[in-house]
Amino acid sequence: MTSYRLILLIVIVLGLSGCGSSGDDELRQWMSELRATTKPKVTPLTEPKQFLPQTYAMASGVEPFNSIKLTQALRRESTQTASNAALIAPEMARRKEPLESYPLDVMAMVGSLDKKGAPTALLKVDNLLYQVRVGNYIGQNYGRITKITENTIQLREIVQDATGDWIERAVSLDLQEDKK
Repeated sequence: MTSYRLILLIVIVLGLSGCGSSGDDELRQWMSELRATTKPKVTPLTEPKQFLPQTYAMASGVEPFNSIKLTQALRRESTQTASNAALIAPEMARRKEPLESYPLDVMAMVGSLDKKGAPTALLKVDNLLYQVRVGNYIGQNYGRITKITENTIQLREIVQDATGDWIERAVSLDLQEDKK
């Protein structure tokens, strides 16, 4: 019981000693002197440049809203849209193949073989092996296999460019050898 009283007495004495004056008057005086004597140096801002408006000289330039040029541009756009529709229409009409539900980056070519004179490639997707031939479709961008060699599968994809037009793009999958 006396040890508890002794510990309690020591804690109270230490707590009360923290409440006394800290003796930092000298530090406070030095800080106030430093604040009074120190002045920040601010560089003045430069004057803004005078704004000079430019005049538009219509006679010297090309008229931006010329109806002839607008109709020519619209005709060009409509022919591009028609050719783009001809490029993608057969792809939309045909039946999808199972490997078209996977993106190309999850597919790995793990081998190739020759079945009755027709080159065949082995693709590994989700730990399953698939046999593909020239003419099969793989990937999510209407990828049609055009050529199979020992080391690569070459295919043609139809993708949209930045302007929304459908374009053909050549892609290849290379043979992936297991690292042991």
